Amino acid sequence: MAKVLLGFMGAGKSTIARELDPNYIDMDVLIEKRLGMSIAEFFAEKGEDAFRQIESEVLAELLKTEQVVSTGGGVVISQRNRDLLKTNSDNIYLKADFETLYQRISADNNNQRPLFLSKTKEELQKIFQERESWYEEVASKVVDVTRLSPEEIAEELR
Repeated sequence: MAKVLLGFMGAGKSTIARELDPNYIDMDVLIEKRLGMSIAEFFAEKGEDAFRQIESEVLAELLKTEQVVSTGGGVVISQRNRDLLKTNSDNIYLKADFETLYQRISADNNNQRPLFLSKTKEELQKIFQERESWYEEVASKVVDVTRLSPEEIAEELR
C-alpha cells in the first residue's frame, strides 16, 4: 500500500514526501517523463480529458507500490481517481486554509505553477473550495499543516 499525500498546491506535498522518504515518487514528474513534455504542454495539445486518463493509469500503478507518493493538486478532480484512492488505506490530506496556501504559492519563486499564473486569487479560491471536499472524501487521515514545520508533519506521519 502506498502512502499518498494529497492537498492543494502549496500544502507541502513534495516537501513532506521528501522528509518521509528521499526516494519518494512525485506523480507529476513521473507523468511528465512518460509524456516527454510538461503537463502544461500536454494540456494545451491534448486537453484535460487525455491528461486525466494518463493520470489515472499512473495513479493505479503507484497505488500497488509501497512508495511515498506526492500527487498533483488536481488528482481528486476525476471520479475515477477518487474511486482508485478509496481503495488505498493510507491517503493523507495535508490541509491548510486558502490564505495560508495562497501566501505560500505567491512566495514560491522556484515553482511557478501554471494554474497560479493563469488565475485570479478569487478563481483559485473557488477551485480550492471545489477540491476541499474531494480531498476529505478520499483521505484516511487529515493533517492541518498550517502551523507545523515539514519536520513536525513528517514526524506525525511516521
